[in-house]
Amino acid sequence: MFEPCLQVNEVMKHFDGKWFVAGGWAVDLHIGEETREHEDIEVAVFREELPELSDWLNGWTTYIVDHSRLVEGKVDKSLDEHIHEIHAHREETKLEVLLNEKSRDRFKFRRDPEVTFPLNRMNLRSEHGVPYLNPEIVLLYKAKNTKEKDEQDFQSVFPFLNEQQKEWLKQALIIHQPEHPWLEKLLY
Repeated sequence: MFEPCLQVNEVMKHFDGKWFVAGGWAVDLHIGEETREHEDIEVAVFREELPELSDWLNGWTTYIVDHSRLVEGKVDKSLDEHIHEIHAHREETKLEVLLNEKSRDRFKFRRDPEVTFPLNRMNLRSEHGVPYLNPEIVLLYKAKNTKEKDEQDFQSVFPFLNEQQKEWLKQALIIHQPEHPWLEKLLY
């Protein structure tokens, strides 16, 4: 169980920056069981740690997503602000790295800088010690262009969210996606 997450944890142990498993795997790590099949594994890293990420990715084949196109390119601190997704391959290991923003002591949602989250509450770890992104943040990202797997993740993790997590997600959706159907469940 959670084999891809454990492998990523092993691979990332030499990265000096802060990182988290993101996406659907983060939801499953929060629940404590695999609820569905996952196509890939995503890791969230803060953009300000691009120098460390660049050093760490030395020897990997890297691609950046530039305006929805996957382009082979070097990862360094000069990456344009609009680039927030990196695909890295080395031998059998494949990672999708998602760049996140922060300002001082707060995570900043890149799609709407009004939405922030305290960094001191971004320290979740699975029972196996794998760091993962807070599920309420994951769900906020999944609220844009919600697919069936995103709906499944919401339904699976909802009973495992505490009141503080539900309230943050509700407020973030009111700001960013005020018509989203998940609000109906979060408002009651």
